[in-house]
Amino acid sequence: MSHSTSTLDRFGLTIVAALEALCYPLIFMGASSAPHLTFAALRALVAGAVLAGVAIRFGRPIPREPRTWAYLALIGVGTISFGYLGMFRGSEFVSPGMATTITHVRPFIAALLAYPLRAERPTSLQVIGLMRGFGGVLVIAIPPWVGGRSTDFSLGFSYLVIAATGVATGNVLTRKVAGNVDPIVATSAQCLFGFMPLSVAAVVVEDPLAVVWSYSFVGSRLGLALVGTALVRCLLFVLRSRVPLHEGNAFTFLTPFIALGYGALFFGEDIETSTFLGLLVAAFGILFVESHSARQRK
Repeated sequence: MSHSTSTLDRFGLTIVAALEALCYPLIFMGASSAPHLTFAALRALVAGAVLAGVAIRFGRPIPREPRTWAYLALIGVGTISFGYLGMFRGSEFVSPGMATTITHVRPFIAALLAYPLRAERPTSLQVIGLMRGFGGVLVIAIPPWVGGRSTDFSLGFSYLVIAATGVATGNVLTRKVAGNVDPIVATSAQCLFGFMPLSVAAVVVEDPLAVVWSYSFVGSRLGLALVGTALVRCLLFVLRSRVPLHEGNAFTFLTPFIALGYGALFFGEDIETSTFLGLLVAAFGILFVESHSARQRK
C-alpha cells in the first residue's frame, strides 16, 4: 500500500528546498573568515549542541537500541562529514548558484542506492523522471566544465559530487530510523557524530585558530547551523518518515531553481540559456515523478 503524500508534506518539502538553497550563499559569505574544514566543523558543532540543549530542556526521549545509534552515526558521517567536506571545499572553486545545482545530482544517486541499502525500488517511470531531473543538472553543469572558463571547475565538481553522495547515502539510511526516533535527538546526534571526523581533519590539515570573527562570519555560521542544518535536518527527518523516498527526492530538484535566483539576485550570477534549459528539464522530471506517484495513489 503506497503512502499518500499530503499537501502539507509537499509544502514542507518546498520549504526545505528553499532553505537548502541558502546554504551555498551563506558559505560564500563566511568562507573568507575561516579555513574551510574548520568552518564546516563549527557549523555541525553549533547545530548539534543547540539541538542537544533543546532535547535535554524538553526531555525528549533518547533511543536505547545500539543499532539505532549505529545508524545515526552512519547518517552523520555521510550527511555531515562527507556532505560538508564536499560542500565547503567545492564552494572554493564554484559559484554559489552553480554549486547548489551540481550538488543536486543526489536524487539520482539516492535512487541508485535505495534498493541495495533499503530494498526500496523505484518504478521504471519514476526512474525516467529522476533521470530527466538529473539530465537537467548536466545541461547546466557541462558547459562551464568543457568550455574552459575555469581550470578549477573539475576539482570543484568532484568535491560537490562527494557532498551529493554523502548526503544521498544519509537520506536513504534515514528511512531506516525515521519515525522511530525523536527528530530533535536524531538530528543532534547526526550533527555531533559528523562533527568528529571534520574536527579531526581540520586539526590535521588546517589551523583551526585562524578564524576572523567578523559579523559576516558569525551571521553565516549561525544561519548555516540553525537554519541550514538544525531546522532543515529536523524537517527532513520528519518528512522522510512520511514521504516515499523517490517522491521526496524529486522535490530537491527545486533547490537549484531557487539557488540560481539567489545567485542572480545577491551575487550577480548570470542565468545563461543552458542554465534555463537545464532548469526546465529538471522541472519536467519533478512533474513526471509527482504525476506518476499521484496515479499510483488513486
